[in-house]
Amino acid sequence: MEATQTNQTNQTNQTSARPRTAGSSRPARTGNGTFRGPRKPSDGSSAGGNRRPGGRTGGGRQLRTERPKPEFEQKMLEIRRVTRVVAGGRRFSFSVTLVAGDKKGRVGVGIGKATDTTLAINKAFNDAKRNMIKIRTTENNSIPHEVSAKYNSAKIFLMPNKSRGVVVGSAMRNVVEFAGLTDITGRVISGSKNKLNIARATIKALQKFAMPKAPRTE
Repeated sequence: MEATQTNQTNQTNQTSARPRTAGSSRPARTGNGTFRGPRKPSDGSSAGGNRRPGGRTGGGRQLRTERPKPEFEQKMLEIRRVTRVVAGGRRFSFSVTLVAGDKKGRVGVGIGKATDTTLAINKAFNDAKRNMIKIRTTENNSIPHEVSAKYNSAKIFLMPNKSRGVVVGSAMRNVVEFAGLTDITGRVISGSKNKLNIARATIKALQKFAMPKAPRTE
């Protein structure tokens, strides 16, 4: 019985004295039966290896560059899928109605058609910039007097108010807000709900207060 216990003790001592390999992650056992973690390298680097630059331990915190603010803000009023029948079958495209403005008196409405939505939005934005008008406003960013306009089946009415804010709806509100107008009341007189016609009727009404465009120099 004593010989068996002596053999087990010798095997335990041989196991604890067995050298550790370099790539082993198993903690080594000390003489008193406790475990110790992996040794830290002497050069001061972390035991887990080099981290990616820009992390908490390596490099520095990367600064984010702010995007420049665009000159004109834009909002999509309506997007429709258009189908055209040709000899080879049907061809699908997208039609986008968009309003753009700087909220400082310049505003425009454009329409664009393309097979891709991104391309259609870009075409509508360029069309809105070409048809943009500059509005002559009052001191409180309103219109001088009431005005009405009609475009196709849409008929609208605009009038200034005093300290009531923007009291308009439908597509008129988007056009008025992107033009930077305040203290204005509007109403759609006709029963049309076509956003493109309502927006262009609003532009037609605001053209009566628009500044003349500068002639193009070639």
